Amino acid sequence: MALTGIQIFKLTPKKNCKECGCPTCMAFSMKVAQGALKIEQCPHLSEEAIASVKEAAEPPMKTIKAGVGDQELAFGGETVLFRHEKTFVSKTRYAVALCTDMEDSVIKAKIQEIPKVDYERIGERMYTEMVYVDCGADADAKTYTALVEKACTLGRILILGCKNAKIAKSALEICKDLKPILNGADASNYQEMSALAAQAGVVLGVSGKDIDEIYDTTAAIEKLGNRNLVIDVTGGSIKETFANAVMIRRGALKEQDRTCGYPSIVNLAKAAKGDHHMQTALASLFTMKYGSIIVMEQMTYAEALPLFGLRQNIFTDPQKPMKVEPGIYLLNGADENSLVVTTVDFALTYFVVSGELERSGVPVNFAINDAGGLSVLTSWAAGKFSGSSIAKFIQEQVEPKVKCRRLVIPGKVAVLKPDLEEKLPGWEIIVGPREAVQLVKFMKEM
Repeated sequence: MALTGIQIFKLTPKKNCKECGCPTCMAFSMKVAQGALKIEQCPHLSEEAIASVKEAAEPPMKTIKAGVGDQELAFGGETVLFRHEKTFVSKTRYAVALCTDMEDSVIKAKIQEIPKVDYERIGERMYTEMVYVDCGADADAKTYTALVEKACTLGRILILGCKNAKIAKSALEICKDLKPILNGADASNYQEMSALAAQAGVVLGVSGKDIDEIYDTTAAIEKLGNRNLVIDVTGGSIKETFANAVMIRRGALKEQDRTCGYPSIVNLAKAAKGDHHMQTALASLFTMKYGSIIVMEQMTYAEALPLFGLRQNIFTDPQKPMKVEPGIYLLNGADENSLVVTTVDFALTYFVVSGELERSGVPVNFAINDAGGLSVLTSWAAGKFSGSSIAKFIQEQVEPKVKCRRLVIPGKVAVLKPDLEEKLPGWEIIVGPREAVQLVKFMKEM
């Protein structure tokens, strides 16, 4: 928890030297507590005092990064337990599991399947961002490194699930430049694994037989000076795994216990092995509470569509509406002579309406107005979807590109027709249906 002005004042030399730009040390301390000044602006503070203030000002959950370049992802950094309190910071990421125990044909099929799920939804790329490479109990270094090499070809962030330090070292020699996560530390090997992860400069995953062992092992690794960690909360049962995930997150954010303040891994390939339907259901649960990384046995469109949609809703700022880019979208092979249909830029409206327009098969220039990401009636009531704004958009964006002069407006704002006819001379203004589901019949009859 951040220090108060009084707590910061106690750390100052109390010289009132004014070298920081403030008349007194108390005034300086208050401004530091408010975030208006940086603690380093006091020239007389000790390094220990500066470090104490900086550490206290950091979020209770650390932000951990893995991957390199465009593939780098951030985990953690959360400050609240519930989305309605404040925006969540780092979205849940999904990983598909590969294991040395699998048949070569199964591994080959999985590697071919992973890139197939890759699409865009509301301006965000939806794909499996990570691959969990698990080292089976009977695997040797040669077998495991061969699997890691295959996983590297996917261009995803790797998680190395390996508790054998010698085997893990061989695997890191292949992929450490890609900044994977080494998920292999527990009570029996944490010193060796921590040294290995620190030497390679990668994130270390910590696990244990129960929540107490996880906590104690994490604390022991922190004493070694390693705080580049994630916590594998996967327990012996689904119930225990859920309890671990919640307790770790609450410990960090409510109890302000920084030993709990790390992102989490939930391995559903272990907790619900072989049950793909259960894994999908649990993935939705842990997307909400509180998996930073969720490992599954597969990620086909059957799993991806609901999970990515859920994730996008949860990890979108509730104070900022989801919207699409305003502009002209050509549907069903539309050209400059095709009909113009307009609506607002609210994402839900766009996808519902565009879906029905595509179903109709009628070529359409779908003109999306900038309405602040609000729905049709809300934006109309707020004056963001008015005769003036629509006319301006049509004149500036549509007329230079489209020859057709027939414009369909939403039925819920039929009241705008006279105003648009006045502001858009030469255009035929057509009132469309009130509900999107009626568009197919409406368009075909036109």
